[in-house]
Amino acid sequence: MTAKDTPPIVFVHGTRFSAGQWSPQLAALREDFPVAAVDLPGHGSRSGRPWSLAAATEVIAAAVEALGSGPALVVGHSLGGYASLEFARRCPEHLRGLVLAGASASTRGARTLPYRWAAGLVPRVSPGLLTRWNDKLLRRLYPPEVVAETIRSGYAFHTLPAAWGEVLGRFDASAMRHVRAPVLILNGEKDTLFRSDERAFARAHPAARVELIPRARHLANFDAPDAFTDAVRRFARELPART
Repeated sequence: MTAKDTPPIVFVHGTRFSAGQWSPQLAALREDFPVAAVDLPGHGSRSGRPWSLAAATEVIAAAVEALGSGPALVVGHSLGGYASLEFARRCPEHLRGLVLAGASASTRGARTLPYRWAAGLVPRVSPGLLTRWNDKLLRRLYPPEVVAETIRSGYAFHTLPAAWGEVLGRFDASAMRHVRAPVLILNGEKDTLFRSDERAFARAHPAARVELIPRARHLANFDAPDAFTDAVRRFARELPART
């Protein structure tokens, strides 16, 4: 792969997290690819900026442009995956490939009711309590080198109701028809909820395939950082050369 063919890679984090979610992947890939991770509106360094999908696509587009080297491979997890689908629709000229991680479930229908309930409940719970609970959970499940940057960056609980409120009811497999680039649907094997419609998402796109990370759950890039990174690396190298 020549320098011209090497795609820049932009990572887009999931619900309540920030760019720190991707520290294992950035460290592993930066020698071979131009890489960046964004803070979505209302998260991390953009904590004070109001959430919207339109603003999220602007943030992703700005990161692609800042890396240079033409259109990018965009890797989106969960909320970031749905934001990346919106980016693919609005900014197709900036997209060379798309990795959807934990974001191949329809956000329409009765299955979303628990998430609507949770989004309404979060503002009633102390942010301090939520932070302590999240810190404890991440430290219990994962080694420090995987989650230290996520913990340091903090959580965007205040943005969760607006973000989920806009995403819920908006996406299903038909969103794949707006993606004009190859797609890797990359899910944790045990993430049964957020991979529930992966086959329908794959069928809706002529150049999409599904890959599972063995024994990994929703946070597959935390559960199996090396396997997740390797899947992204292989997909990046398979992307067609720029014309």
